[in-house]
Amino acid sequence: MESDTSHDTSTAAANANDQTGKKEKSAAQLKKEAEKEAKKKAKLEKFAKKKQKQEAVAKQGSDSKNNAKPSKKREVSKVSYDSDTKPGEKKDISRPLPDSYSPAYVEAAWYTWWMKEGLFKPEYNTGDVTTPVPAGNFMICIPPPNVTGSLHLGHALMCSVEDCIIRWRRMKGQRTLWNPGCDHAGIATQVVVEKKLWRERQVTRHDIGREQFLEEVWKYKHEKGGRIYEQIKCLGASADWDRAFFSMDENCCRAVKEAFIRLHDEGIIYRNLRLVNWSCILRSAIADIEVDKVELTGRTLLNVPGYDEKVEFGVLVLFAYPVEDSDEKLIVATTRIETMLGDTAVAVHPKDERYNHLRGKYVLHPFCDRRMPIVFDDFVEMSFGTGAVKITPAHDQNDYECGLRHNLPFVETIDENGMITDVCAQFKGMKRFEARKAVLEALKDKGLYIETKENPMIVPICSRSKDIIEPLLKPQWYCKCDDMAANAAKAVKDGRIKIIPNMFEKTWFQWLDNIRDWCISRQLWWGHRIPAYFVTIDDPEVAKGSDADNHFWISAHDEDEALNKAANRFNCSKEKITLKQDEDVLDTWFSAALFPFAIFGWPNETIDLKTFYPGSLLETGHDILFFWVARMVFFGMKLMGDVPFKEIYLHAIVRDAHGRKMSKSLGNIIDPLDVISGIGLEELHEQLRNSNLDKKEIAKAIQGQKDDFPQGIPECGADALRFTLLAYSSQGRDINLDVGRTWGYRKFCNKIWNATKFALSVIGDNFVPSSQDFTKASLIDQWILSRLSAAVDTCNTNFDTYMFQDVTTAIYNFWWYDLCDVYIECLKPVFQESNEEMQSIARNVLYICLDYGLRLLHPCMPFVTEELWQRLPSKPKDSPPSISVTRYPENFTWRNTGIEDDVALWQDIARTVRSIRTEYQTNKTKTEIFVKCTNEEIASVVSRYRQEIVTLSYSSNLTVITSGNAPPGCAISTVSDKCEVHVMLRGIIDVQKELSKLSLKQTKLSEQLQRLRDSTQSENYDKVPENVKALNAEKISQIQTEMQKLEKAIEVFKIIE
Repeated sequence: MESDTSHDTSTAAANANDQTGKKEKSAAQLKKEAEKEAKKKAKLEKFAKKKQKQEAVAKQGSDSKNNAKPSKKREVSKVSYDSDTKPGEKKDISRPLPDSYSPAYVEAAWYTWWMKEGLFKPEYNTGDVTTPVPAGNFMICIPPPNVTGSLHLGHALMCSVEDCIIRWRRMKGQRTLWNPGCDHAGIATQVVVEKKLWRERQVTRHDIGREQFLEEVWKYKHEKGGRIYEQIKCLGASADWDRAFFSMDENCCRAVKEAFIRLHDEGIIYRNLRLVNWSCILRSAIADIEVDKVELTGRTLLNVPGYDEKVEFGVLVLFAYPVEDSDEKLIVATTRIETMLGDTAVAVHPKDERYNHLRGKYVLHPFCDRRMPIVFDDFVEMSFGTGAVKITPAHDQNDYECGLRHNLPFVETIDENGMITDVCAQFKGMKRFEARKAVLEALKDKGLYIETKENPMIVPICSRSKDIIEPLLKPQWYCKCDDMAANAAKAVKDGRIKIIPNMFEKTWFQWLDNIRDWCISRQLWWGHRIPAYFVTIDDPEVAKGSDADNHFWISAHDEDEALNKAANRFNCSKEKITLKQDEDVLDTWFSAALFPFAIFGWPNETIDLKTFYPGSLLETGHDILFFWVARMVFFGMKLMGDVPFKEIYLHAIVRDAHGRKMSKSLGNIIDPLDVISGIGLEELHEQLRNSNLDKKEIAKAIQGQKDDFPQGIPECGADALRFTLLAYSSQGRDINLDVGRTWGYRKFCNKIWNATKFALSVIGDNFVPSSQDFTKASLIDQWILSRLSAAVDTCNTNFDTYMFQDVTTAIYNFWWYDLCDVYIECLKPVFQESNEEMQSIARNVLYICLDYGLRLLHPCMPFVTEELWQRLPSKPKDSPPSISVTRYPENFTWRNTGIEDDVALWQDIARTVRSIRTEYQTNKTKTEIFVKCTNEEIASVVSRYRQEIVTLSYSSNLTVITSGNAPPGCAISTVSDKCEVHVMLRGIIDVQKELSKLSLKQTKLSEQLQRLRDSTQSENYDKVPENVKALNAEKISQIQTEMQKLEKAIEVFKIIE
């Protein structure tokens, strides 16, 4: 069938050609077309192969750092610790170390032992917190995660940084306290429990009432609240868990009440009627930090909770108001047409000459009996819209202030449920965004609609409910901030508080200089109920108070106290007084602002409060600098009379490897525990399927996971994750986290593991460290001690200034490049010889490097350092039980920059030799090398380190030449203007075979170069796109460079021949 079909097709084609009457093509034309077709086919095949290769790489996954195929390299054996060690017992270290590093093995058992030993408590060593210690105290209060939350990378960064600091300080001999805790997270927790109630029982909080609902929240807290603590412990956080606080525990409740009462009695906290950010879904005011400001470039349809259809945003509607007693109409513009139902004026700029004739005039509202003045106010932008702005004082912040300035009526047209009030009968009871359409149609019916334009705008969205924020006029509690802000600014200016990085000082001052009073009340049930009582007096001579009138509110610890204070204020008997406690709760940030002293029992004068306030450091993300950090400074200075901490270190924001914000819908959120323990791709997908994302977002997120983690996430361990986050911590920059880099630091752990295993094998179980007199030590021994001294200085300097990137670089370089790549390699010949004195010195030096090298690393990698340090032989009986309470290395005197310079020279020589060996593919055969020196000093250095150069370059012999030439048959490379390396190749490689290979390659490159040159010299080349021309020029340059190298290599081989 196939052959018949093809014959019929070709015949039909031939007949068709005949019918067209076109001439047959010449042989030359056919040949040209065939060549063209062949080239096209070759390109397509090349493209197909390239695409197939890319798909294969994507399917297998790739290591972004070394472009290696990780499918095999990431398959490592997972070893578990299976000894019967009960929680709190010391790990069994009598068993031999596994062959290779395994996080599951290393991180088992240590944490519970650390806790049982009390190593993380400030009482360790002294038995109390009052006995002075020479190094002083160091205290950090943890930025408390949400009680219902799960660990994310922001927490992991915070824990890594803070634990690193606290471990370093502890090892420096300071009394340390890292006080953990978690926050009740008012809105977040209430939303979670409300969803749970609806999912499980189809009831709302209003169905079961406040008391029962709070019981449900506490039940949920007891079930889930400890989860985040256990996750933080997995990271090795050395916090004092006996002092863990919860923002709704007795201490915090007492502190919150006391703070509110004191500040209210002083007039700093007051009651007032103002505009607030209102979530109609939550039916609560929310904080600014809980509002996501979404930028729209133009017309956009958004999903809004409670609406079946998407709602239009990003447009500007123009409509007209009739001017009273005139045929004129005043055109105004708005992005929220439904709010025109609450308009009470139209504003224009005083200098706008277009509207000077309307001074003293009014416009008429088309849907209700309302005369609205035309007011002149300089807040109006003459260039926006028509230059005339509708004023809705009850639903817009700018309009609110304008309304106050011009004494306008405040007409509430949207209620707390997002429904239209009875202000305009024809729209009463409509949902606000349904009214948006209805108002528009009604304006068209009256001939007042002008047009709709696309308009860039910012839409405020509630981060919790995803609802569109509605500015509503509500009586709320406010905190005056101006004086406290001035004090907080002064504290930074005079140095009592230091902000790191200092680039945030400018932002700090700008925010404090422009501060507004803080709305501290929330219409929730979960949280600190406001300790304020509304007073009603049963006396006709006493005017009835308004809910918004601060005078009729009494703050007190309980109702009896409130009754007494009310009787004194209103000068009446208690019998005439009725009290009702406010139903609202305080903003979560209010209680959080009290943490630095509330956690120690304030207002009681406790020992902990006297010892640990003020704290030493506040470490957190720069995104909550004002919502939390500044307010802690406010309340600390106001209520305690002193700053709450001396330094503020602001860490970066963690983003994904592509620099994108972490988002569930992108599928790029990484659970730190998944990095620690590893997780398969399908398991990652399952996490998404079990989340609250809708189906479309899940599909998008799953694709994102496939792109970023094609093989899932390998088991990297807590130490590698911590080290990664610290290594990324360059002050002032966001962190683009690549899991591939974490895998690289897992390899670093394995490097340390193998180096320690080797060192322990040559040191021996019976080794006893001797006095540290190294006057007879070899040059390489002196060099490694010098490098250790340099690393110690670098780490201490940069720990002190929070430059963690420099700390990790110093430690990494010492372990990997100095100790492993050079010193240990140079020691191998030493232990193969019979010089016992040199071996004894080398063992001592190696022991010092292990001991102090592990201590250097411990604050960053607590688990692997504890595992290996515990196995060091012959520790004194009075030595600390754990590496975490040993002294951190400091003030070493072994630094010798002269020796370091010498070693740097011979390392360059060794690297040059290795480079030549790689270039000529002689890595498996030892070669003889000749080092030609034009300087006696350099020749002396090379001679002194002859054995080390031979060892590290894998050579058979080294000859130093100061006069004459090296023998023929060598490849030559320059190290410096005074030093040249000759590597003997004659007799090692097949010269004719290599020349043949190079000649063939040279021919192919010449042909490629000619084709490229021909294409660039064609008549139509000027029509080729500029990017293609640039690409061709780059290819030509690359081929020319490669050909030059080939010519040089051929010359070398001809000399060798």
